[in-house]
Amino acid sequence: LNTHMMKLKEDMSPLLLQVFRSVVWVYSVITFLPWYLLSGASERQACAKRVKACSVSGSPAGSYRAVNSQQKLVSLLHEGVNTLDKVFEYAVVHFPQRDCLGTRELLSEEDEIQPNGKVFKKVILGDYNWLSYEDTFHLSQRFGSGLAALGQKPLCNIAIFCETRAEWIIAAQACFMYNFPLVTLYSTLGGAAIAHGLNETEVTHIITSKDLLQSRLKAILMDVPRLKHIIVVDKKPKSLPDLPRGIMVHNVAAVQELGAKPENNQNKTTPVPSDIAVIMYTSGSTGIPKGVMISHSNIIAGITGMAERIPNLNENDTYIGYLPLAHVLELSAELVCVSHGCRIGYSSPQTLADQSSKIKKGSKGDTSMLRPTLMAAVPVRNLTFTQTHTVLITAEIMDRIYKNVMTKVEEMSSVQKTLFVLAYNYKMEQISKGYSTPLCDRLVFKKVRSLLGGSMRVLLSGGAPLSAATQRFMNICFCCPVGQGYGLTETCGAGTISDLADYSTGRVGAPLVCSEIMLKDWEEGGYFSTDKPNPRGEILIGGPNVTMGYYKNEQKNREDFFVDVNGQRWFCTGDIGEFHPDGCLKIIDRKKDLVKLQAGEYVSLGKVEAVLKNCPLIDNICAYANSEESYVIGFVVPNQKQLTGLSEQKGIRGSWEEICNHAEMEKEVLRIITDAAITGKLERFEIPKKIRLSAEPWTPETGLVTDAFKLKRKELKTHYQDDIERMYGGK
Repeated sequence: LNTHMMKLKEDMSPLLLQVFRSVVWVYSVITFLPWYLLSGASERQACAKRVKACSVSGSPAGSYRAVNSQQKLVSLLHEGVNTLDKVFEYAVVHFPQRDCLGTRELLSEEDEIQPNGKVFKKVILGDYNWLSYEDTFHLSQRFGSGLAALGQKPLCNIAIFCETRAEWIIAAQACFMYNFPLVTLYSTLGGAAIAHGLNETEVTHIITSKDLLQSRLKAILMDVPRLKHIIVVDKKPKSLPDLPRGIMVHNVAAVQELGAKPENNQNKTTPVPSDIAVIMYTSGSTGIPKGVMISHSNIIAGITGMAERIPNLNENDTYIGYLPLAHVLELSAELVCVSHGCRIGYSSPQTLADQSSKIKKGSKGDTSMLRPTLMAAVPVRNLTFTQTHTVLITAEIMDRIYKNVMTKVEEMSSVQKTLFVLAYNYKMEQISKGYSTPLCDRLVFKKVRSLLGGSMRVLLSGGAPLSAATQRFMNICFCCPVGQGYGLTETCGAGTISDLADYSTGRVGAPLVCSEIMLKDWEEGGYFSTDKPNPRGEILIGGPNVTMGYYKNEQKNREDFFVDVNGQRWFCTGDIGEFHPDGCLKIIDRKKDLVKLQAGEYVSLGKVEAVLKNCPLIDNICAYANSEESYVIGFVVPNQKQLTGLSEQKGIRGSWEEICNHAEMEKEVLRIITDAAITGKLERFEIPKKIRLSAEPWTPETGLVTDAFKLKRKELKTHYQDDIERMYGGK
């Protein structure tokens, strides 16, 4: 995506524009030399351009290692600190009185009636209350001891099914200390998937919240016969649902009291590095979720690799935790923070910023109170400057902020608006050259930056590649680098993270110091390590962070994991990547999405989707093809603002559903998509010949995408079966 496409439109007279550009030019000329010498810009540029990884064997297939781990991959943060209980103990010894976990006090809740008659729950929250590292340690110790007193045995699985909050980490640390392998499940999984995970791991104890017990667990308890104890993290709930006989409900405080009794302080069984710490269920884009077995040494290697990419990470950092802790990115990020003495303030997608949906107008969102320096985000859809639909999984967080910024820009006087747009475009140019813009930051972007608290120094992004425009928006408006990462649950979330000095877009950086990456030729897809200009192939990740495989699934383990001659584990990701000359990786395709058309051409559905998602009209797209047909078709979730604008131009009126179902609109969108496909250099046979516009967005609740918003192709195919038949001429 070129810079030109991401610029904002400059609506002003050519003469004024020329005057402004001349002023900027004169300012740049006068200030450039002193600034360049004093600000360390030359070092930053050199750092961004340096080679970050290279092939150990010299072969273009790799394996590729970071330049600072060519001889040996790194697997420990500190010598001898080789299990997660020791990692936490190390932090408690070094930072006993520092803040560890923070939670905002709930002052009041009220219902707010919207103009359309809907009722929204709004909250007013107070300050953050903090537990020190020492407090957290004692609470975890008592909780672990209490679980043991309730019959939980070492090396026997225990489940946690809970929102992201301080109690989650306290419970997890307790399980690490007492060697109870922790089974984690996304709270958005369907009932059958949750029951499958609990039965497969044979848990007898589960840690949950009152809300999730009521809304998700209660309905499936009869299907999980082994379950005996439910530990609820809320203060003693006033009313509990009717539960099947033989199930005991306790709250955390009661379990901790039990654990504090002298008679329950027996010798605990501490873990060894190869013991399983977590069995993490991933939301399968194909059917039943799989449990990934993660050992203590896997997690420690992963967080060691991640921490190395965050410069000057120390006890003065504040991280805001709001993504699901059952997701490997969030759990790893929080463990990175705990291991370095940072403080973690808890939040939720609905209370994150002042503009968030649950925050009462006029009261403060969590970022304003916490002023975090670190934050993780999971992108879902691409963003261009004309799109206003969902951008991040975090329940429209970045999107709300993005919309908020753009709405404020629209409301500005024409002079202010012009200044903002010119500053935005000027900063975009400077960033692409590797320069900073201190004056613009102070005068123009300070206000936008304050939407995330004003102290943000690193935004970490993982889960899906960020579009270039989203990344630039975050760079420019929040005045901080975005570290793009690539990793999977199977590799503990660790694989690559981009260098923070590297402002290029669309890449995921060099291998972490704990991992190495090989490219394996994929003949059917036409990807080879001998390709020019860059070697390409399936990404294989090796290292101490590669997990122990899938729980009770030997066949899949044989397919996806292998051990090399040196005894090191490798995972075959199924993603296709290319290595650039500086050792950075770019994800270009996905192996599973390859379909052979009637005439024998191979089409990568993932590649088609990636190119077309850059089109402003598209919020989401699923390409479809099968081998009996000669062309590709697509289901498109259009961007509401864009499509409505287009329908007005064409004189087509009606409800949102009517516009989406209008044959003329379908034709028009197909024409625009075809242009975008040609610009994106898709082959003739890769371009969808027919499309169906979907009025409903695809969310995990609809069952058409996973919790990480990856397409569930089988479900989408079933959902649109009639349309498929129509588009392929059956009807």
